Order: sequence, then structure tokens, then C-alpha cells
Amino acid sequence: MLDLLRRAKARGLDILGIADHNTVAGYGKLRSELEDLELLEKLGRLTPPEKERLDEYRSLLSSLLVLPGFEFTATFGFHILALFPPEKPVRELEYLLLKLNVPPEQLDAGSTTVGASSDVLTCYRTIDEAGGLVIAAHANSTNGVAMRGFPFGGQTKIAYTQDPHLHALEVTDLGQGGRRSTAGFFQGTKPEYPRRMHCIQGSDSHRLRMDPQNKKNFGVGDRATEILLAELSYEALREVFAGNDFARTRPHRAAADEVFDFIQQAREEGPSIVQAFHDSLSTRGGKRYAIIADVCALANTNGGTLYVGLSADPQEPPIGVQNPKQAVQVIEQEIAKHITPPLACEVDLQETRGKTVLRVLIPRGPEPPYAVDDNKVYVREEVDTGVAVRDEIVQLVLRGAGPAPTTPAEAEEARQAMEPSGEVTPPRTGVEVVGFEERQGVRYYTVRDLRNSNVVKNVSVASARRLWHYAITRFEKLPQDPSSEIQWSGDLGALGDQRRGRGRRFDLAQRTPEGIRLYFGVTEDGVHGEWKRVVGAEAE
Repeated sequence: MLDLLRRAKARGLDILGIADHNTVAGYGKLRSELEDLELLEKLGRLTPPEKERLDEYRSLLSSLLVLPGFEFTATFGFHILALFPPEKPVRELEYLLLKLNVPPEQLDAGSTTVGASSDVLTCYRTIDEAGGLVIAAHANSTNGVAMRGFPFGGQTKIAYTQDPHLHALEVTDLGQGGRRSTAGFFQGTKPEYPRRMHCIQGSDSHRLRMDPQNKKNFGVGDRATEILLAELSYEALREVFAGNDFARTRPHRAAADEVFDFIQQAREEGPSIVQAFHDSLSTRGGKRYAIIADVCALANTNGGTLYVGLSADPQEPPIGVQNPKQAVQVIEQEIAKHITPPLACEVDLQETRGKTVLRVLIPRGPEPPYAVDDNKVYVREEVDTGVAVRDEIVQLVLRGAGPAPTTPAEAEEARQAMEPSGEVTPPRTGVEVVGFEERQGVRYYTVRDLRNSNVVKNVSVASARRLWHYAITRFEKLPQDPSSEIQWSGDLGALGDQRRGRGRRFDLAQRTPEGIRLYFGVTEDGVHGEWKRVVGAEAE
């Protein structure tokens, strides 16, 4: 165990979690050896080599936070990491494993081959309620809850990656970046996965040093995560993963590397349903009001992060904010003054490319609907903020009033229940024009948001937000029978596509027994399965 601590410190680690597979034998061995040496010291029976060993233990443990834990195998063979405060007794960890149905005889033997003995969600809850940090181990890889190609339902994967008792996902592609990485997928931008997840990486090491014959077999500290902590403690670590500041974790980088600029990375990702940018806090031109409207919209949707003092264009230099400390006070006062009910946002200052900018961390509000000046309710749709229409306000009221909020798994089940049985499911983004009725010469449309299957009625061209407006105007230009304008591939078809920013949007169609369904403004993220062939992309 001393070699393990030496290696961890040599690799520059400040925190080391000892989580043996299904057992607590590793940490127990460390504590047992220390207690034996300390007893010999107390009795005055330490030999010089033993004293040297004890002194080295104490020196290493004074600068290295060692956390006890275990790696548990749950249903489907999924691995879950549990880490606890350093003072957690080994006996309590053994008791938890017994609660999770690990056979006592195998626990006593320190077995590392115990099979699945509890389901995933029970494991999450049991560890969390015992004060542990719950991490889905190598989530996107073998034995991970989000690994690709595993034959289980979408609602199950949603539940396993969005459960409130789960604190973080350990992933193998944290350094990759981009929308296609695991961290990019769990950014809170997808309706089925509205909770943004903290993603970390770990060595998953079963040896001290990397295997020279197989570079994928990491050693201790070869693939670590940097975490910005107020202090070196378990409590500070847990506070990070309980919060919504996702800039406090990043892949470990060598000291010689360029300083990581997470704000520039955010600009490269661009505006989204959980991210917005503003160049100024000025009241002129309605800029300050636009900031407050975005805060309201993010709180009513999935929460997110708002930056002030720079544009969304990563090529443009940041402008920064004047009188930064005063700017923090101004934005805090504006949020408190204009948004009801009270919303707990975190406002701080950050540096990017030599400029000071303001960052606002906005939670997914627990008491929706949130309103600006008591009567203006905003929601976020893709990259746009707009005034909520009646049906959306009703849905926000229901979300805030209870009973218990719908779980992600329940939402996914409801979404699947709305889809035609035996048919290809609709795209996952965009807008479906369901129908319309005419009243006093004005058409009022019913549209379905394909992100979450919410149906909104009484939408007119005048009241429609940008994407709805596009869908309705595009729909109105089609002939009564649009089949002739659709390029069909079986029962799926394409009406056209357009470039928007760095991506493409598609207008698609689907033949069903009830008639042709039309989907407008579908982003590349929403194209799946057979739809990929329709738009000329590689099928999943």
C-alpha cells in the first residue's frame, strides 16, 4: 500500500480513492497496517525500518487525501464507484455491502468476483443515503451504464444516468471534447436527458504503472481529473458534484500545457438550450433586459450558464465588463428585483483571453413558472429565448405544483407511448405541425415539440417563436397533398434542408396509417436510425 501512495504522490495527485472491486480490502489493508505500526510505536517496540515506514506513511497522508470506498457490480454487470469520507469506518462499508446483498462469506474472504446482487437504482440510493459519493464507473465503456449497443430500453438508460442519487459519470473520452463525446451528450441539451451530469475521468487502474505492452492498461494517475476545490477535503469534493458549476472539473493536463480556458471552449460549443452569451450589461437597446429574460428562460427550462462581456463568436476577442465587482452586484440586484419567485443564481467573475467576464450559473428552478416583472414568462428553445404560450405556462405550473415531478424514465415512457406502434419513431428535435383550425380568418396551429413531445395549441403566425414560425410558414407554402414535393425512401422522406451556423436543419416527412406527418427544423442531433439514410448520413 505504501507503493500505491508513493506512486499517487509522484503523479501529482492530491486525492486518491481506494475502491476495490466489490470489496473494501484495499483500504482495510492500509488502515490495518497503519494501526499496527501506531500500536507498536505506542508500546515502544518500533524497529528502525518500521519507524521509517510509519514516518513515510504520515508524510504522504499529510498531503494526500485518501478516500475509502468500493466498486460495486449491479444489475446487468454495471459498475458503480462509491467513495466516502476518510473517517468512515471500514465496518460501515462492510455493512453497506451486506445491505446490497453481497454474501457475507465472500465479503469475509475479500472476494473480487461477486456478481450482481442489487439493482442499479437501489445501489445509487443506498450509497448516497450513507453519505457516499456515487459515480457510474467507466459509464461509456464496458460495464458502464451508458455504454453503446447494450440491449436495454431507452427509459432504463435515462434512469441510470439521470437519477438524483447519482453524482457523476466516469468516462473514458473526457479529453475528446465536442458534442459527440460522452460529456457533450450529457450537457442537458437533450429532452430525455435534461439533467446535466458532471463527467470525470479515472485511471481505472489495476496496476501501479501503465502496461508498456498495452497503453490502455493505465497505472495510478495516468488519466486523472483536475477539480477546483475550496479546500482539500471530502466535503469540498462532494460540494462540487452537488452543484451546477461544471467548469470546476477538467481532464488533467501536464504542467507545460497551455492553461485551459473553459470559457473559450464554451464559445466554441456555441449557444444552446443551456448556454447563452451577451456582450454587454448596458441598459441601452434592451441588452440588460435580454439578460434577465435569458435567466428566466433557463430557469424555466433546464437551467444553464450565461456569460456577459463576450459574444458567442469564438473568433471575436472578448469585450469584458467594466467595473467587474460592481457588475456582479448589478446583475444580482437585477435578478432579485425582476424575477419571481426568488431564484438562487451564482454570479462570479472569470478571466478569458486577458479580459474579465461575468458568469451566471442558473439552476433549473424548483418553483416554476418564473416570470420577469411578475407577468412575462420566458422559456428556452434551442438557442432562442421566447415568451411562453398558454400551454407551456400550464405545463410549468404543473411541474411546480406537483405531485412529485415526472422522472426522466416516466417522461421517456410517455414519449414512447405517443409514437405509432411498429413504426420508425419521429426525429428527436424540431417541430411537428399537427394541425390547425381557423377562427375569424386567423389560423391557430397545434404544434408538437419533438424534443419532449409537448403539444402546444393555439399558436398563430404572430405568436409563434422562431422555430415554430419557420415550421408554420413552411407548412403554409406546401400544397394540400405535399407528397409530390417529398423525396421518399420507403415511408420516410425529405422536404429539404438548410444550413444554420455550423450545422444543418432538415424538413422531413413520414407516411403513417393516419396520414403524412411533417417535421420541420430537425437538427443533426435529432436524426437517428432510419432517418440518417433519408438525409444521407451514416445509419446507427
